[in-house]
Amino acid sequence: MGAYTMRSLRLLPFLMLVGGGPALAQSPTYGVGRTPSAEEIRAWDISISPTGEELPPGRGTVTEGARVYRLRCARCHGADGTEGRAPRLVKRERGPDVHPWSLGRILPIRSPYATTVWDYINRGMPLNREGTLTADEVYALTALLLYWNDVIAEDEVLDAQSLPMVEMPNRDAWAPLPDWKPGMPRLRGYPY
Repeated sequence: MGAYTMRSLRLLPFLMLVGGGPALAQSPTYGVGRTPSAEEIRAWDISISPTGEELPPGRGTVTEGARVYRLRCARCHGADGTEGRAPRLVKRERGPDVHPWSLGRILPIRSPYATTVWDYINRGMPLNREGTLTADEVYALTALLLYWNDVIAEDEVLDAQSLPMVEMPNRDAWAPLPDWKPGMPRLRGYPY
């Protein structure tokens, strides 16, 4: 009986390859889900590039941003973006001559492009209510954060044309972590 079993086991890979393999490789379908429509894919494709080509219509000012911030952001980030339980939004050192590498993890100035700030707010804020801000509110909050961090003037209006033109303080100093891959610990000494 043992010799017969051993001979059968040697034939098993051949039998699977010739006849049983494809049938065994097919998993059953459960009828769950469906292929999204082209319109649904367009609605989910909300990525904003540095050029801002994908930005929606809208506009926002620092004053409007302050109003939205009080209502939607201050509870987590603090009244002035510095003392909340959520990450700090304002740099510690004030002034236009502060070196970008000393800015720490402050997204509104660490980012090399202002469109990235808009994109992050649009996708991820407010926490647990993501996607509830209008385009105008996102432009206004972006204006407020860039103003608080000395990137734009208080009277500047941000929209799909002006936002990509904002010169970020970290645009020329930004670089990804060298040789870093997901799952690896962050290197000490890097400002992000």
